[in-house]
Amino acid sequence: MKRKRILALLLASAMTVSLAACGGGESESGSSEGEGGYDQVTYAYATFNNIPAEEDLDTVEEAINEITREKINVEVTLQPYSIADYPSKIPLALQGGEKVDIYQSLGDFNNYVSTDMAYDITELLNECGQGIVDTVGEEWLNACSKDGSIYADPTMKPVALTPMVIYRQDIVDELGIDMSTVSSMEDVTPILEQVKEAYPDMIPVAPVQTGEIGVSVNYGEVDFLTDDRYSPVGVLVGDSLEVTDLYSTDMFREKCELVRSWYEEGLVMQDAATTTTAAAEAMSSGNYFCYIAAYSYPEADTAASLQAQCGTNPIGAKIIGDAYLSTADLNAVSWLIASTTDVPEAAMKFLELTYTDADVINLLIYGIEGRDYVMNDDGTVSYPEGEDASTVPYTAQLSCGTLGNFFLMYPTAGTNPDSLDWELEQNKTAKTSPAMGFTFDPDSVKTQYTAVKNVVSQYLPGLICGSLDPDTEIDNFVQALNDAGYQDILDAKQEQLDAWAEGQK
Repeated sequence: MKRKRILALLLASAMTVSLAACGGGESESGSSEGEGGYDQVTYAYATFNNIPAEEDLDTVEEAINEITREKINVEVTLQPYSIADYPSKIPLALQGGEKVDIYQSLGDFNNYVSTDMAYDITELLNECGQGIVDTVGEEWLNACSKDGSIYADPTMKPVALTPMVIYRQDIVDELGIDMSTVSSMEDVTPILEQVKEAYPDMIPVAPVQTGEIGVSVNYGEVDFLTDDRYSPVGVLVGDSLEVTDLYSTDMFREKCELVRSWYEEGLVMQDAATTTTAAAEAMSSGNYFCYIAAYSYPEADTAASLQAQCGTNPIGAKIIGDAYLSTADLNAVSWLIASTTDVPEAAMKFLELTYTDADVINLLIYGIEGRDYVMNDDGTVSYPEGEDASTVPYTAQLSCGTLGNFFLMYPTAGTNPDSLDWELEQNKTAKTSPAMGFTFDPDSVKTQYTAVKNVVSQYLPGLICGSLDPDTEIDNFVQALNDAGYQDILDAKQEQLDAWAEGQK
């Protein structure tokens, strides 16, 4: 069957590049070498924490290189960026000719591939990345493909997103609120009203990010067909392969009407459509009760992790929807090799270690034992006494869900030992889009795409944050979309999707 084509390519014995090229001995011809003849690989990654001082980063780097010199004849240079800077700095680095060999997609997979910034790694995976193939599997790799070629490795992590309400546990306890009754976004309403009555000066709902208070993670079984979920243009709903105008559906109108009622009752931040205040910052202030987002971890683990970010107020988490998995969920956090690299084989060899070597991935995530973390008797890790993420010399602990193989990392103190089993089960059992592996190419409708995206940015944040009245503005929104060439995009998506589906038979 044609849908097996990519796997067949991976497993093919006849390759254009010799398998010897990925051996651990001599360096590839034409590759950049450092002292000792080691191939030099720059690994650019995002961190949610402080950027380490150069000397502290060097210590971690050298510890990793003690492993890589022996195993794969490679020396790696670590290049961390803050999560805020990463989306802008990486393209500039790639376009400017800076030394970047390995980098993350962070939601921009399609852009990196369509602008030729990504190396075709299909053959490399077979030559020196079989450990990645064995770890993530065919379906996940298919989600990082275009036109039959693979361009990225998805991070092996809990990836199936489950909608949750993140809330102040102390207020829930004080008011005697039973969170077990909450199973949908609609169920949250009476709780918000109760909190508002008890705390008139508190705003019950904070935005998870600019222009989003949780609607986009609560559509249910919707595949955004490689678009950003916060500004989709043509989607699939349920098991259908018919491209749908999301904004004309009853589902979209009902969600907008719900948040409009929240807005009119003062239950949500009034400037949520435009604010730059993110959820963790808002919750840390103590002026908000909850926010709605999607996570890939059990309720208790999610709450514990977020409490560490949101300050001293106790945090709870409650699932309010089913897990769902689409192509974009997988390629959104994936690893690419730069098309400009002069050491593609060496880059793949190091990338494979981040999926297969526990010592390498834990050095990347936690740093140096005794300095940056301590190993507890139960096999978990924690910060040294008196230290936290802001004070230790090196930490990427809050980036652990974006680096290599999450399931090789040391568990953090307080982690439920059953959590990993839960997360793996969620990955296996989450409802999967019927278009898993499909990637839309907008090249034929570039002009319309730009115009439509501008319309979406004008209307959508206000509609899904309640500041725009859906009774009047949805119709205006849809008309403006159509005037901008929306139907052309829907038609192009449908045509490409039909061709893709035919190829799977």
